[in-house]
Amino acid sequence: MYLRPLLVACFAAGSLSVWAGNVQVQVNGPGGKPLADAVVFLDSPAAKAQARQTVGAEVAQANRQFVPLVSVVTVGSQVLFPNQDTVRHHVYSFSPAKTFELKLYSGKPSNPVLFDKPGVVILGCNIHDNMAAWVLVVETPYFGKTDANGRLTLNAVPAGSYQLRSWHSSFAVGAPVQEQGLQVSNTESSVAITLAGARP
Repeated sequence: MYLRPLLVACFAAGSLSVWAGNVQVQVNGPGGKPLADAVVFLDSPAAKAQARQTVGAEVAQANRQFVPLVSVVTVGSQVLFPNQDTVRHHVYSFSPAKTFELKLYSGKPSNPVLFDKPGVVILGCNIHDNMAAWVLVVETPYFGKTDANGRLTLNAVPAGSYQLRSWHSSFAVGAPVQEQGLQVSNTESSVAITLAGARP
């Protein structure tokens, strides 16, 4: 009785895997030096429809620094800001994509912060001016950060046309993400990016 729906479901899942490929990305700065912690993501109408909330995202304060320095979450995700220091912090952002304030606190705030708009969010601490971090909010499940060698692999990306967008924390404040078209096939694709706006 349930054989036909099961076969259809299995066929659909198999079709998705057959028509998806991996995208190998190399990101360099203007001088050709590999860029670590560059954010790369693939946008399309279909990708936006497949995006789900990022679960378990945290930006901690440890040794009077934000950890991690750069985070990527999808629109609608909630982020916790636990304070692991013995001093209190006052975390805030005035960015258009998210304005919020967590006034002087220790330990873990009772509520996470909802990031409900796409864009770059710059974090600061009102007590320690040297503290800064970034949260990039995207509308796609296909995103990641480069490693120390400027490399990143986006796995199981469905074949199709995308806008490949990339960003680095050294961009000038308010600078747009860099973008280019990308056609993804059902085999492995490779792309090299030079981020002209990245600063040493």
